[in-house]
Amino acid sequence: MTSLGTPARGAATGTGDRSRPRAALPALCATQIVSWGIVYYAFPVLNPQITVATGWPAGATTAAFSLALVVSALAGIRVGRILDQRGPRTVMTVGSMLGVVSLLIVSAAPNLPVFFVGWTLAGLAMAATFYQPAFAALTRWWAPNHVRALTIVTLAGGLASTVFAPLTAALADHLSWRHTYLVLVAILAAVTIPAHALALRAPWPDAPTSPANAAEGAAKVGPSRPFLLLAAAFTLSSFAMYAVVVALVPLLLERGYTTSQAAWALGIGGAGQTLGRTLYAALARRTTATTRTTILIALGGLTTAAFAAAPGPYGLLIAVAIVAGMVRGNLTLLQATAITDRWGATHYGRLSGLLAAPATTAAALAPFAGAALAVPLGGYEPLFFLLALVSVAAALIALWTGSAAVRRLPPF
Repeated sequence: MTSLGTPARGAATGTGDRSRPRAALPALCATQIVSWGIVYYAFPVLNPQITVATGWPAGATTAAFSLALVVSALAGIRVGRILDQRGPRTVMTVGSMLGVVSLLIVSAAPNLPVFFVGWTLAGLAMAATFYQPAFAALTRWWAPNHVRALTIVTLAGGLASTVFAPLTAALADHLSWRHTYLVLVAILAAVTIPAHALALRAPWPDAPTSPANAAEGAAKVGPSRPFLLLAAAFTLSSFAMYAVVVALVPLLLERGYTTSQAAWALGIGGAGQTLGRTLYAALARRTTATTRTTILIALGGLTTAAFAAAPGPYGLLIAVAIVAGMVRGNLTLLQATAITDRWGATHYGRLSGLLAAPATTAAALAPFAGAALAVPLGGYEPLFFLLALVSVAAALIALWTGSAAVRRLPPF
């Protein structure tokens, strides 16, 4: 019997001395679909029903969800350090348990303060179960072939909205929002807890031996100009991208489409993410890190503008949703490889946590800020035009990073 904190040795496959757990990659594929689908994508579908059933203001419920993402951003810095030292098994298993508890609290919340408590705990679960810990695990176990592993798990993760947005809408057609969450929580518990506990038991490889000044070099990367510019670009891009994701359903409802149609438009973007991620490896081979960062962020702005400019027909909006999903899928891989592309993988968990923190915070504020801005702007259509301009600004900052020298730390 092996404890969660001490992986069993020798129960893995791989090349050289970098053992790889046989079941880790398929398990992470499954848990990313379920975790993102239930903890994240169910909320935009259920929120209109939550506000109607409870009488709570939409701004307040969205603020609770945003708080979860802020907590995730802040906790992610500490989670990254733990992952570098101990590996993902304990972190992701406990995170799955916490996700179950948090959504049980959300589903039973009798008032807004308890609703906020549930989402605060959900933020801790997000930090411990979403892409960041999965990417850290794959980067360490699969190096130097980690891009392929990252692509596979994000191909699967891209299906989260495709599977769970329509499923959530279908459940909500027959159940209350509280009972819908209970069904989803049962799925979350059944899939993610055993998968993380049983599939992530391989030895956690030691970080590669590096020069004596490597730790100092890692400490200097965070406040460096290239790192700060890249963080700024990702922060603005994440704000725009996640505001679009959460505001898409209200935009389509505002235009007269049904909740089911809006949920399918949101969900089909997940299929676009999966399709787009199959193209990332080819893009990475043909472009520099700065070039593809600039192109992808700019394309995100273009698709956001397309949503604003095209009120219909519904088929055209579905096409835009697929293209937007393709861009989002590539942006996920872009952020997953940003550290190794520029500074190597030795301190991946630590640096990726620092890079992700402001972007995740922006993503956290985006749903609340989007809902708040839609009122003075006169609706969600002008909001989408504004978000497109934010993406353009992010692309210009990303282009500027090309003029900054990047100090590369010792890689795997």
